[in-house]
Order: sequence, then structure tokens, then C-alpha cells
Amino acid sequence: MKQMLENLEETAAFLAGNGFDKASTGIVLGTGLGELLNSIVIEKTIPYNEIPHFPVSTVEFHKGNLLLGKIGDTTVMAMQGRFHYYEGYSMQQVTFPIRLMKMLGIQHLLLSNAAGGMNIRFKKGDLVIIEDHINMQTENPLRGLNNPVFGPRFPDMSCPYNKLLNERLRIAAEELGIKLQHGVYVAVNGPNLETRAEYKYLAAAGADMVGMSTVPEVIVANQIGLPCAAISVITDECDPDNLQPVDIAEIIAVAGEADKTLSSLFVEMIRNLGIGEA
Repeated sequence: MKQMLENLEETAAFLAGNGFDKASTGIVLGTGLGELLNSIVIEKTIPYNEIPHFPVSTVEFHKGNLLLGKIGDTTVMAMQGRFHYYEGYSMQQVTFPIRLMKMLGIQHLLLSNAAGGMNIRFKKGDLVIIEDHINMQTENPLRGLNNPVFGPRFPDMSCPYNKLLNERLRIAAEELGIKLQHGVYVAVNGPNLETRAEYKYLAAAGADMVGMSTVPEVIVANQIGLPCAAISVITDECDPDNLQPVDIAEIIAVAGEADKTLSSLFVEMIRNLGIGEA
């Protein structure tokens, strides 16, 4: 834990020297989701492999850049590609950027992901506010020795997704005429997709959609006191009684089609609704 703190401090100093300590909103873009970058007036782009102690994305659909720029009057820091447990990283590595963002002064965190929809009301391309989650990953980012500088060892998770940020997303969607669903996200290890029996099991547990990310980042955000909100893009319909084979290329294609809508939602929220004052 001492080593992680030293690494965070070194990385933060490097990024602050490049102006990244000016941002107030952090954004993590999920698989196949990058349209938002076209709405950011980009001031700085740094590849992950040039950032000290930063992991490097190994997923071909994740570009692997950290960007600094503006949406309206708000300065944002955006991750063009995240890290996953299935890539072989530890949960501490997966969530390293979230701790780093907080250290650099980020006040709010917006996350997106591609997810399989188990709720039969969800259709391909739907946007879903995550209102709660179920963690079925086999590792936890808080495991190990705890340094009080990171927050409590046993953080409360009774409301992991900030209600005010979620409400602002709903208002932005209403103003733009975007249909916005809501549901419970379950995180699994991956990288394989689920069997029919697994979809039934996860749905019976109370989940509406399933994916392989986001939850570790949200756990850490709650530990360090960083308000967050997350949106899932439904990329495949996972009704076990009518399950059709799907591959990653199809998932990416569906995510790409919904990406423009997601981008406009995030932009509207950030630019017009005073997110910096939440």
C-alpha cells in the first residue's frame, strides 16, 4: 500500500505538470464508446504507455489515451479505454486511475460501459442508468493493507451511485428526448460471455444487465469520496429462452450506433447543468 501511494504521488506529479490538475470531471469511456471525444476541445493527449506507473490497455477496442480538455466551461479528464481484471491486471491496477483522478482534484466521475441486457424490457442500443450493482468478481480492489489516506477500510455502499448526478442525467435525457432506462448491473470476471444457465442465475439474483467492468471503479470511488454515476449501453439481448450467438464485433457495432446518443447525454449534463457544483 505504501508503494501504491508513492506511485500515485509520482504519477500525479507528472500529470499535474501537464495540466491535468485543472480538471473537475473525470470520464471513463467503455468498450466501443468514444464519440464523446468529438465534443471535447482537447488540450492534451498522453498515451497510457507514457504515463509513469499507468497500466496499458490490452483490449483492441480501447485506444489507451488520457485526454484533457473542455466541454463548455468545464475542464474534463477522459480515459479513452479502461482496464479490466480479465486482462491480467490486479484490481489495484484496474482502479489506479480512479485514485489518481481524485488526487488530481476531480470532483465527479462519469463512467460508461457496454453490457448485456437480461431484463427483457431492454433492447439493443438502450441507455441504462446504473442505480445499483452486484459484484460477482472474484477479487476486490480494497483487499490488502489499508492506508487511511485512501478512506475507510469498510466503506458504506448503501448508495454507490450518486443520486444527484443520476437525477441530472435523467433531466438531461428528458431535455434531449432520449429514452433512459434504469437498472441493476452485475459485474463478472469475463472475458467469455455467459451461458444460458448463467444468465438465468444472474437475473434471478436481481440483475438487469451484465458486464465485466465499472464495479471495481465505483467501489474505489466510494471509498475515496468521489461522487460517481454510470451508464450502460445495452449491446446484446440476453434472454436465455431466446438466446442467439453473438460475437464481440457485433457488440462493438451496436455500441457504436448508440454512442452518439450517449455522448450527447453526457455533454448536455456537463455543459448545461452545472455539474461542477454538484
